[in-house]
Amino acid sequence: MSEQNNNWERSVLEKLALSALQEQRRARHWSIFFKTLTFGYLFIVLFLFMGWMGQGESALSTGKHTALVDMQGVISADSAASADNLIPSLQDAFADKGTQGVILRINSPGGSPVQAGQINDEIRRLRAKYPGIPLYVVVEDICASGGYYVAVAADRIFVDKASLIGSIGVLMDGFGFTGTMEKLGVERRLITAGANKGFLDPFSPTVPAQQEYVKQMLADIHQQFIDVVKQGRGKRLKETPDTFSGLVWNGQKGVEMGLADGFGSLESVARDVIKEENIVDFTQKENFADRLAKRFGAGVASALPGFSAQANGVSLR
Repeated sequence: MSEQNNNWERSVLEKLALSALQEQRRARHWSIFFKTLTFGYLFIVLFLFMGWMGQGESALSTGKHTALVDMQGVISADSAASADNLIPSLQDAFADKGTQGVILRINSPGGSPVQAGQINDEIRRLRAKYPGIPLYVVVEDICASGGYYVAVAADRIFVDKASLIGSIGVLMDGFGFTGTMEKLGVERRLITAGANKGFLDPFSPTVPAQQEYVKQMLADIHQQFIDVVKQGRGKRLKETPDTFSGLVWNGQKGVEMGLADGFGSLESVARDVIKEENIVDFTQKENFADRLAKRFGAGVASALPGFSAQANGVSLR
């Protein structure tokens, strides 16, 4: 009888232990589920919050103000200083009922002539659409080449004495590896359809006729740049043989040459020229979703067979 009681007790204890273990497993599974659900919820909230933060402060603007749009860094289709980012920012700045004037603050060495041209065109369109709202450019460290291409669309350009301004020229750069390949015993096997399809290939010898073609193409783009500068600056420009040579000057010399109109900062232009010290930033900031999409897109593109980055790009730098 004692042995039966012991077996019964052991059986009960085993069942209780097994039941407790199963309950712990269920509790752990539910804990993991709710933690995952909570993490997903917080991620969605953060994602939406970062997206909202990326839209700039224009929605918060109240009363009269000076509208600010920032153009920072190299001008390219995939940068913060792209036409896709700058144009909507400028449109919002002009359209806001409280805007007394717009300041485009530039700190850029230049970049794509296409992107710079699109921004220049839109500035001139907005100035015509809103004739009562002036647009001034304030240069920080540098406003060169493509940056200056954009700046000349403004009513006036303000610089610091030590700012760098100018560089009205066009370039196309690259490398040649034919000598290195010969030393290494590497043979380039390039097959094309079209006599000039592989022109400027860095692994093939240069062809004089193709070089002349590129020089003429750059000369045409340079002339477009010159025409835009003359149109924007008008009689204020004091042209010299060096004006369109690609040289860059400090802000003080730039004012003397008519490349800029005077000295000023964001705050001083808002206060003394626009006469509205309240500054509202309308710059569209790249949000978390945009950055994630770009990185994902770049990663996918680089993994595709036959995909290669653009080489020998034309640049206003």
